[in-house]
Amino acid sequence: MNIIRSKYYGIIRGVTVGIAFLLQIVTMVFLSLFLMKGFFVVYLLLDIISVITVFALVNNEEAYKFSWILIIMVLPVAGLFLYFMWGRKRTNSKDYRIIREMEKENSKYLVQNEEVEEDISRQHPNKVQISRYLRKKGFPIYNNTQVTYYPVGEEMIEAMLEDLRQAKEFIFMEYYIVNDGKVWRDILEILTQKVQEGVDVRLLFDDFGTLILNTHDFREDLKLRGIKLSIFNPIHRNVARLSFNYRNHQKIMIIDGNIGYTGGINLADEYANYIVRFGHWKDTGIRLYGEGVWSFTCMFFEMWRMCNPKENLCYNDYRPKMQVKEDGYVQPFSGGPHRNPDNPTEGAYTRIINKARDYIYITTPYLVLDQTMRNDLISAAGSGVDVRIIVPGIPDKWYVYMVNVYNYGKLMQAGVRIFEYTPGFIHAKNVIADNECAICGTINTDYRSFYLHYECGVFLSEISAIADMKEDFIKTQKQCKEMNLTEWSKRPISHKIVQFGLKILSPLL
Repeated sequence: MNIIRSKYYGIIRGVTVGIAFLLQIVTMVFLSLFLMKGFFVVYLLLDIISVITVFALVNNEEAYKFSWILIIMVLPVAGLFLYFMWGRKRTNSKDYRIIREMEKENSKYLVQNEEVEEDISRQHPNKVQISRYLRKKGFPIYNNTQVTYYPVGEEMIEAMLEDLRQAKEFIFMEYYIVNDGKVWRDILEILTQKVQEGVDVRLLFDDFGTLILNTHDFREDLKLRGIKLSIFNPIHRNVARLSFNYRNHQKIMIIDGNIGYTGGINLADEYANYIVRFGHWKDTGIRLYGEGVWSFTCMFFEMWRMCNPKENLCYNDYRPKMQVKEDGYVQPFSGGPHRNPDNPTEGAYTRIINKARDYIYITTPYLVLDQTMRNDLISAAGSGVDVRIIVPGIPDKWYVYMVNVYNYGKLMQAGVRIFEYTPGFIHAKNVIADNECAICGTINTDYRSFYLHYECGVFLSEISAIADMKEDFIKTQKQCKEMNLTEWSKRPISHKIVQFGLKILSPLL
């Protein structure tokens, strides 16, 4: 089923790009054959339209738009078609207005405990600016929250199943991918039992990520079981608007308001290695227990009410009820295209990189960097910071892997160490710095996570789970092959050409 879904996505993208390039060719042939003398005049008009669009993009501060500029300049017909389908941001859209209203509503409940804020400012001045940045974006920082780190998906899913069995009041789940298999069937069995026990069970998933499973029969089955369902950005609506972007890539599970999970793990069998797709699937995640879960609950409500704007919820009924004592701090945060150009998803990453003094360790499946992120990594390495990045040795998408490889060069020249995970595909999204702070969540280091998708993560400061994350990184690094600048420079010329071309097209990947 996963292979089918992957091929289905590929067909959609391939057909769309093919149509765009066909339009380019047909336009040129038509103009040259039938308009003859008027060819250059008409084509000049197309170039003028492209230039106008380029100027509009230049005035947009989002870094990834510069790739669109190149595409439109080189391919004025196909480029314009692809941009209006995939690249154009609809700042005044109904969805954006709704989510901004939801954020405004959430801000009433996401109130910062001033004592906690003062405490971290006094005791941990080195990284407090990262926390302040996220606080100004509307995300409180908490203490009194236990954090458990899971180095593989199998362990996290087992923990999730056990916590689900103990649920008493409500279960909220928000995922990009839900796919039929052992993982989903085990969860569904528990959810069905919990509904019978009177537990409020809600499931929200992205329609594109769950394209294959989301059938009429599937929806009816959930309804009969008593599971409340919401679907983010239905595909049919996006097709009508020629847009496939702006997906909900968040992964959140909340149980009774006291327990919250996030990380790279979706509800599908490959994430627990029950099936093999690209060798060993290495993924990670975290479990919060305590006050910090409240932000996850508010994030879920934001997306749930975006899909159900007329539904009223009494937020205070869902607050954490367990009190725990734990050193250190957690700060859940989220971001999305409505927050561009200053999206917290990239902003948190760049600030943790820029504040690193000793080391910065990054694990990511997609090293599709914009200029800002690349410059920050190069600057950190040039300042003597030990910068290491682990990426997949076996990719899930060959074209993204080619862009990954293209980006190795300038990073390695600056002293950044790149490692490819040889046992398989690594899907983890972690950043660790100086034994003091870390981020774990759903955020990839690519254009989609930073500009096009709704994402979430947790900023961790001075908490024991950071040491576990570092230990896992070092252990994983031993299973990797370090990339060599000399070998990279000697790769075939055909690879260099393809990689350069895909780099230009990277906003589409």
